[in-house]
Amino acid sequence: MTKLVSNQVYLEPSDHKRLASLCGPFDDNIKQLERRLGVEITYRNNEFKVLGPALQVTGTIELLKNLYIETQAVRGEIPDLEANTVHLAIQQSTVLEQDSSAQASTYGKEITIKTKRGVIKPRNPNQNQYVANIVNHDITFGVGPAGTGKTYLAVACAVDALERQEVRRILLTRPAVEAGEKLGFLPGDLSQKVDPYLRPLYDALFEMLGFERVEKLLERNVIEVAPLAYMRGRTLNDAFIILDESQNTTVEQMKMFLTRIGFNSQAVITGDITQVDLPRGVRSGLRHAIEVLKDVNEISFNFFSAQDVVRHPVVASIVMAYEEHERQKAQEKAEAQATAQAAQLQGQTS
Repeated sequence: MTKLVSNQVYLEPSDHKRLASLCGPFDDNIKQLERRLGVEITYRNNEFKVLGPALQVTGTIELLKNLYIETQAVRGEIPDLEANTVHLAIQQSTVLEQDSSAQASTYGKEITIKTKRGVIKPRNPNQNQYVANIVNHDITFGVGPAGTGKTYLAVACAVDALERQEVRRILLTRPAVEAGEKLGFLPGDLSQKVDPYLRPLYDALFEMLGFERVEKLLERNVIEVAPLAYMRGRTLNDAFIILDESQNTTVEQMKMFLTRIGFNSQAVITGDITQVDLPRGVRSGLRHAIEVLKDVNEISFNFFSAQDVVRHPVVASIVMAYEEHERQKAQEKAEAQATAQAAQLQGQTS
């Protein structure tokens, strides 16, 4: 169990206008520091007390000092300390790096979202690592077959972040691509046309939050569910964003989505590269992103297999059967190519 310590700092010179700027409206800046750094901050006038793990307490006090300097008057005016400034200060500090390993080992046990079916927790080590990566990275990829909990756990983390007030809204999106069949012109307005594609995301939300609360949050745009095409031109701040079925994005769509992410936002991209429904000859944006972004430190990748399937046991068997079939086809293709090359070489030498 992590030992908690307490320390205090007096921010000088004491100025109620500068202190109000530091704390932000409704103490939003203080709350952001608490959420991101895992500490508890209380204050009275210019005396700030910080409670938490020793490294986080020391780092938080340094951040408070540095942020207070940012509130110095410019041309006689006290500047408002914006949430973006606080976010960047946290990102540039070493406090998050010091705490990341501890969070990675414990967070999977800390997720306690009560739903109609009980408490949501990761069910295996790979899911546990996936949840830890979501917490510790701004962008997380979850890649693997159906039934491994990629989307469900991502929605659970989004709900958890919203309940903890770490983000102000949840945005769920997926490309509206037909899965093999031709649906033609669907009846109804625009919402009714795209809702069938987004139904799995709605279902997860209804289970976790209840129908009535989800409806209220949707009305207030705290939760937004939209097709991927609606993301173009937007910058998404203070949001938890989930891109589902990302194997059906084009390379251009994936790049567009990844560049929408703003300050204090997290993104989770889920998909199954074995179930691409794009037209023949169109490259999957998910496949391309895995190749291009694999060495970017701020991005994590989680790859699930049939062993991670948490649905009916037959689903794991089905996934394994398809994987074995694909391996056999790939092996036969390689052997055929090798035989053809050998025959070609023999023809050239004879």
